[in-house]
This record gives sequence, C-alpha cells and structure tokens, in this order.
Amino acid sequence: MTTRRTLLAGIGGLLVLALGTSASAAAPEPPLQAGPYTIAGPYVHENLSLFLIHGPDTLKGKSYLTLQDALVKKIVLVHETGDVNELAIENISIDQDVYVQSGDIVKGGRQDRTIAMDFICPPKSGRMPVAAFCVEQGRWNQRGSESDSLFASSENAIAGKDLKLAARKDARQGRVWREVAANQQKLSQNTGVAVASKESQTSLELSLENKSVQQAIDGYVKELQPLIDGKEDVIGYAFAINGKMNSADVYGSHALFNKLWPKLLNSAAVEALAELEKGKTFEAATAPQVAAMLADADKGQASEKDVTPRVHLVTKETKRNVAFECHDRNAPQATVHTNYIAK
Repeated sequence: MTTRRTLLAGIGGLLVLALGTSASAAAPEPPLQAGPYTIAGPYVHENLSLFLIHGPDTLKGKSYLTLQDALVKKIVLVHETGDVNELAIENISIDQDVYVQSGDIVKGGRQDRTIAMDFICPPKSGRMPVAAFCVEQGRWNQRGSESDSLFASSENAIAGKDLKLAARKDARQGRVWREVAANQQKLSQNTGVAVASKESQTSLELSLENKSVQQAIDGYVKELQPLIDGKEDVIGYAFAINGKMNSADVYGSHALFNKLWPKLLNSAAVEALAELEKGKTFEAATAPQVAAMLADADKGQASEKDVTPRVHLVTKETKRNVAFECHDRNAPQATVHTNYIAK
C-alpha cells in the first residue's frame, strides 16, 4: 500500500491580525514548499484563517461522484436499516463510482445520520453496509413528508473538530450526541437565536439549515469560496480558527476537491461561527504551522483497516494530531483523501 509521503515542516513565524480582517484585505505570506505540496495563505475572514494546498494530481483518469451529486441524480439509494449505527448504501448506476466522505450528513430516515468513514460505492453495488452515527436524538419515526426508509439528501457535513473526533476516532454515539448539543448551544449563542428546530430540536442538520446560521456564515463563504477559482492544481485546504490549527483535507485530484469544496468550506464556516469570540484578536496561523501539523500526523503510529475489499483505511496518530487516509485499491498509486485533525 502506497502511503502519503512525509511532509517537511517549515520554519515558524506569526502574523498578527485582528478579528474582522477579510481575505481580500490581508495579503497572504509567500507560498511555502512542503514536500510534494505548496501551501498558500493565510486567507483570513473574521476568525477563520484558510490555506490552499497545491499539489500533483495522482488520480488521473479516476472520477468519482460525490454522495450529494449521486443522490440528486438518483443513482444512489441510502437505506434506513433500523440500526442506529449502520446504514446501507446502494449504487444503481452502470459505470459511476460514488465517493462517500466521513462526516457527510444524510437527512431523513428515522434519524439523521453522519457517515463514520470514507467509503467508495461502486456501480451495481447492491446494498453495502456503512457505519454511521445519529446526529439527532429521540426521533425514531417519519418526519413530515420525508421517507422513514430512505435518506434523500446530503447537503451538509458535521462541523467541529470535537464532533469529528467523536465520530471518526472515538466512535462513541453518546459523545457524538453531546458534541451535537454543544455545537447547537454555541451556534445559538453567537447568532442570538435558538437554532434548534421545532420539528426536531436535536437535529444537527435542521440547525445547520437555520436561516440565522446561514446568514451568519454567508460572509465567510462569499469571501473565501472564490479563492480556488482558476487554480487547477489546488487539491486541498487547511484552516485555523481563532489562531489555532484545526483541520486539513487533501485529495488525490483537483476534480474531487473542487466538487467537495462548497461543503467543506460551509462546515469550516459553521465551526468558525460556533467558536467566534467577538471583539477579540488573535495571532493568525501560518503556512509553516500547517506543514508542521501535516508532517507530524504523517509520522504517527499507523493502524490499518479494510473498510471493503476495495477501500483501505490507514489511521496515523501522534500526541497532537491524527490523520485518516482513504485508499482505493483500483487506484493503488494514490491516496483518495487524507483528513488531518489537530487534537
């Protein structure tokens, strides 16, 4: 199994910025070369510092649909199984691979769920089990006009590194529910309204759809989403909140990253909103800090797991960081996706 090459940690340095600085107003530092990548940034809006990761396309000739695209095209069915921590995914297409990312939220069924790990659903797959966690508590029946046997959409992903770690690393349903509740409380505090929906007060998905939340993150999205326009070698990004390194996602191709970029940025913006400390200043993270986080995680103790005969997961962990690598045996020279999280 080909593993991701170890990144070179850069030299340090801090850039002091005030909350409220926009990406367009703040000139980023010169790009940093780190192993096979070039790290550009920071691009700053409010308390969110974002970095673009440029690198080679190692998935040439390999194409994946995202889960949301596949649901819209109605070539994937996500089935309720009646098991809180397991769903079934079925790809009914003839020739389309579907990439399902850890953290994707599927809406509907008996409770909204988040997918626990990266997963590739091949054409004509039949029903394939996939680990999941509830991001809604208490409901176990049909909600409104939604189906209680199928999940119709996946427009959002979970936000918050503690919630991501609860699902990906700890794999504990109780902690997932606690982190969902904590996120809802923070979002309510920073928007000034109760973001819990009357339809289901514990549903993270419905809270993410709340109009006040969407209005509050609109500035982040409008400012930062265009950053990748015209940059065909961007294969990932990293971000810091309140000056502290948070997470990074690196993909085997620009095409896959580009498809996922709106959902990734939306999730980062929601977390930034939840963690916003109004009126405070911070020392923005730097490209060398990004490189150091990735390099540290890549050196971690590795454990391996076959998710399916085709999909192989490698987890690397140190005291400070953890990385989750998704490998597709149909593309053995590449890593489809690596998710880095600062613990």
